Amino acid sequence: MRKLLNDPEHVVRDSLAGLAVAHGDILKVDLAAQIVVRADAPRQGKVALVSGGGAGHEPMHGGFVGLGMLDAACPGAVFTSPVPDQMLAATTAVDGGAGVVHIVKNYTGDVMNFKLAAEDAADEGIAVESVLIDDDVAVQDSLYTAGRRGVGATVLAEKLAGAAAERGDDVAAVATIARRVNSRARSFGVALSSCIPPGSGTPIFDLPAGEMEVGIGIHGEPGRRREPLGTAREIAAEMVEAVISDLAPADGAELLVFTNAMGGTPLLELYVLHGEIERELTERGLRPARRLVGPFITSLEMAGASLTVLELDDELTALWDAPVNTAALRWGA
Repeated sequence: MRKLLNDPEHVVRDSLAGLAVAHGDILKVDLAAQIVVRADAPRQGKVALVSGGGAGHEPMHGGFVGLGMLDAACPGAVFTSPVPDQMLAATTAVDGGAGVVHIVKNYTGDVMNFKLAAEDAADEGIAVESVLIDDDVAVQDSLYTAGRRGVGATVLAEKLAGAAAERGDDVAAVATIARRVNSRARSFGVALSSCIPPGSGTPIFDLPAGEMEVGIGIHGEPGRRREPLGTAREIAAEMVEAVISDLAPADGAELLVFTNAMGGTPLLELYVLHGEIERELTERGLRPARRLVGPFITSLEMAGASLTVLELDDELTALWDAPVNTAALRWGA
């Protein structure tokens, strides 16, 4: 294992301390509670958005705290759900009296712990709406879930619901936007290598030379199958087929195309893949109208990529274009 660490047991806290130093104008970090909070939180009268999950997926979620996205994020240990106390601390820290929306990826620990935190928040008089994200078409059940996993649509839901909260929507309307994103988005990923969690120092799985893992999750979970490593064009065709056959967008639909690197794939290769994905989509009569390309949901240093496609409408497009100012996403602000 070759990683830039001090003590592997303290990697999450050390990373959060560095995040706070780098982006203190946007966010603040409470190391005792292990939460990341928007610098100007709580915003009175504004619906607050809270999300979280295991560390190792950076910049998700702490990198999405700020104007137009999350009000707080709760990072757990690497690939491990945060605990209810973290989620409750984040919820109370950002509640401005208008309610809080929890955006929850469909992993068993996240679902259970956010549910407990929402119940505790309700006991404190905070109205909480929970939105479950389950956009991964690769597998129906996995090592970590009952049902589909929550992956790339999480980032899109955080951006679009965050914009709705910023414009003044109430808590039910903000949650409705997040649910609409989830219902109109699908994702699929491939891995070219495993990753090495700092705590274990060993790869999660062995992948022979010349092969790829198809349909992986974001915790190093195996996917649908292994197959010979293809060209970027062949991989793009497989990803698009998996996503579009399940999403079934309308003919000529406008799409938001999110091509994500898993942590170990350079942008040189990712843009090759994205170009092939757009070619596949346009050949199917679909219209990529907005794009996001880069490492936004990683799995430590795993090589590979995922594709998320969202079928847009006029409101979702306007919310995507609305200003955002976070460590990882920034435009219009």
